[in-house]
This record gives sequence, structure tokens and C-alpha cells, in this order.
Amino acid sequence: MAKSTKEKSKASPKNKSKAKMLSFKVSHGIMPALDSDSVYDVLRTVEATTRIEGIIGYKIGLTLALRLGLPGAVSLLREVTDLPIIYDHQKAGPDIPDMGPKFCALAAEAGVSGLILFPLAGPKAVDAFVGGSLESGLLPLVGGDLPLKDYNASGGGYVIDDALEQIFKRAVDHGASHFIVPGNTDEKVRHHASVLVNAIRKPSLVIPGIGALGGNISDCFAAAKGCRAYAVVGRAIYGANDPAEAAKQLAGEALAFA
Repeated sequence: MAKSTKEKSKASPKNKSKAKMLSFKVSHGIMPALDSDSVYDVLRTVEATTRIEGIIGYKIGLTLALRLGLPGAVSLLREVTDLPIIYDHQKAGPDIPDMGPKFCALAAEAGVSGLILFPLAGPKAVDAFVGGSLESGLLPLVGGDLPLKDYNASGGGYVIDDALEQIFKRAVDHGASHFIVPGNTDEKVRHHASVLVNAIRKPSLVIPGIGALGGNISDCFAAAKGCRAYAVVGRAIYGANDPAEAAKQLAGEALAFA
């Protein structure tokens, strides 16, 4: 399997992709989240930002997919950008393992470049969704935590505190190299970065929670020592009066770490 990172471990990944795996062009950058419920705003954002250095791709989610269908959403974006399109199913993975290969195959058929996966349903869900993504030639961006204070058990939530670490460990065994870590606190970024750099060479951290949810690029990227780092930014770009200027400023902050 061709990957953007090389494992330090002697163990071979359990899955091999059918296509050359996506690798973002720069080591640090910005992934705009196209979460506006207006197709006009989505197109305006992409047209304004797709040629800006440091913009590495786009995240689409339920708003665009439910309005246009996933193939329709991808087709629309392909009219204005050739950058990678990452699909966030809000969130794929907490489902029975049998759905993993089906979901991944349909997403590949729709033309996306990668999938955001939260395989919280257990080890077999990691196998099915991360493995299914790789088998379909899609880049798995593996997570399991949200930038919310009451998400984990220690904050009053329902998800055990070390769930993300357990998910990452099993995903690494499959050959995953891109991991989603909430950026509302640089503490989590620092912790997972330190664990992952000892598991694989140059892991990639994809960091939501920047801006409105409390995180900032400088602190999070500094905490991601030894990792490639990409900030997922939504409202601060698509909700800006000038999306291009907002994207340039944020991308500049990210590229300072490249």
C-alpha cells in the first residue's frame, strides 16, 4: 500500500489500498469545512480559496450531501476545484461492522478522496471502516473525539477518556496515517502527537475546533511536534465577508510551521 507515511513498526498493515493513497501537498495547511447550508456560500468559498497556498482540500458534510446527494455534491465541487474532497458523514463508524465496506465503496463511487471515520462501535468497527476505506482506495482520517467539554466521561460525557488512543492504536495496525484530534485544547494534540510519532513516521494530525470552538492554529500546531498538521476551519472562512482574505491569513499561520 502506498502511504504518505512509513511505519516504524516491523508489522505489515493488514490492508492494502487499491489505488495510490492521497497525500496532501504541503506538510501544514488548512482544510475549509463547507458546512454552510447554502450552495451559493459553498461555491463562493471554494472559488475564492482553491488557489490559495496552504489550502489542502475541502471537507463536506451532511448539509451539502443531504441537499445534493454525495455524487451531486462532488460533481458540483469538481467544477471549481481539483483539490481533495474529504467526506464527513457526521460521523461514519459508530455502526455495525457489516456497513463499513458498503459505506466505503459507495463513497468511493461518489468520487470523494477520503473519509472522516469515528469507529466508536468497537475494534471490529475500526477493522471494517478503516480497512474498508483503504480497500476502496480512500484516505481514512480516523477520529473518535469531539471538541466539546462534555464529550468524554471525565467531563460528564459518555465516551471513555482513552477511547481515541485505543482507536488510533488499532487504526495504525491497518496502515492509517491521518488522525483527527480536537484542537479546543492543545493538551490533547500534544498527547496524541507524542504517542503517534512513536508508532509511525510523520503522522498527520487533522485538527478541528479552531476558531469558534476555542482552538487556535499556533498553539495546536506547536503542540503537534513531529507531525504534519492540518486545521479544519469552517465558519471563520465560509462565514467571512471575504473568504479569500480569511483563508490567506489562516493558511499563512499554518504554513509558518512547514
